[in-house]
Amino acid sequence: MNTDVLLMNWNMNSNEPVKVRGFRHKFAVREFECGLLYRHGKFQVRLEAGRHVRWGFGYALTTVDLRKQTFPVAGQEVLSGDNVGLKVSVAVTVQVADPLKAMHEVQDWRGHLYSTVQIALRALVAAQPVEALLVQRLDVGKQLLAAVQPEAGKIGIAVQAVEVKDVMFPGDLKKAFAEVLKAKQEGQAALERARGESAALRNLANAARLLESNPALQNLRLIQSISAAGNTLVMGLPTGFVPLNAGKAGTNGPDAKGIETGEP
Repeated sequence: MNTDVLLMNWNMNSNEPVKVRGFRHKFAVREFECGLLYRHGKFQVRLEAGRHVRWGFGYALTTVDLRKQTFPVAGQEVLSGDNVGLKVSVAVTVQVADPLKAMHEVQDWRGHLYSTVQIALRALVAAQPVEALLVQRLDVGKQLLAAVQPEAGKIGIAVQAVEVKDVMFPGDLKKAFAEVLKAKQEGQAALERARGESAALRNLANAARLLESNPALQNLRLIQSISAAGNTLVMGLPTGFVPLNAGKAGTNGPDAKGIETGEP
């Protein structure tokens, strides 16, 4: 009896090989997978992507996805170094480096790695105060990566990255941090205003000293202001000022009339 079988282990959390019946078996392994072939329960050979044919009885095949995978580690209640309860969630990016180890060393490598990340995260958070965790948030992922990689390597898994997704604080602590941040921002704004006022006062003091030592500068500045387009100059005249057309206006007066007629 000949049997052509396309074997794909759709249950990603299971290490159980898919068993087939018959004497002639045709296996198809997809491009992003590798196959582990067993016979009568004993591992035979690793099959790469492509079509494979085997003759005989008792064959079984399990496929392993070799693509990068990212799975979340949900937020868990953790006590920091200063006994503050907070929830930290991370995302782990992994790839199967040694399929044989991943299938044979542990029953479920995903569950094993999940627990490893949780334990490492608890140990890391418990060793640091809350403020240090906030300041070094990016470094937490790197420290977790360094802690998890050796254990993951033992089961044939390469951990590519560990990123901190969320750090959740209790409501009262979140409000306290918001108030502290607001106070810091207000203090920074007041400092910047004071710096600006000081700089303006220094400029005015320098200008006053220059005018005092060089009086001609004040006249030059006045001329520049007058000559600028759009400026209006208002000048005050002293009492008794004689206009330029005074002589013409005087001919209309009685004194001027007497002079014309020659009367005394």
